[in-house]
Amino acid sequence: MKAVIQQEPTGCGIAASAALAGVTYDEARAVASSLGIQAADQTLWSETHHVRCLLDAMGIAVSPVEQPFESWDALPDRALLSIKWRREAGRQFWHWVVFVRDEQGARVLDSKKALVNNTRRDFGRMRPKWSIAVLDQ
Repeated sequence: MKAVIQQEPTGCGIAASAALAGVTYDEARAVASSLGIQAADQTLWSETHHVRCLLDAMGIAVSPVEQPFESWDALPDRALLSIKWRREAGRQFWHWVVFVRDEQGARVLDSKKALVNNTRRDFGRMRPKWSIAVLDQ
């Protein structure tokens, strides 16, 4: 699995979904658009509903509940993570990333365009708030 770079400043949920589905950002954005989901919609990164709908439309099953982050070792082999979690005007916001553990080891696929390397292993710098397990299919 490879990181997909977000093409819009607020497109992290679309990019994370694209990485999990193994498609390009533009392909995931087209599916999102057909569902009425736009990157500029704040609920894409302040609620889980839109990303869940997008993943479902792309055939990716996820857990129906968010699990509080306990440790990197406790995460399932594939999960969506909320990092950079914050509260603004009473509403929670975060940046979506994908956690993967496979034969290449554990890593986070971060879609942020400004990063030098979008495959991250600097776990001590990231502060996940919770995760959503990606279910095996």
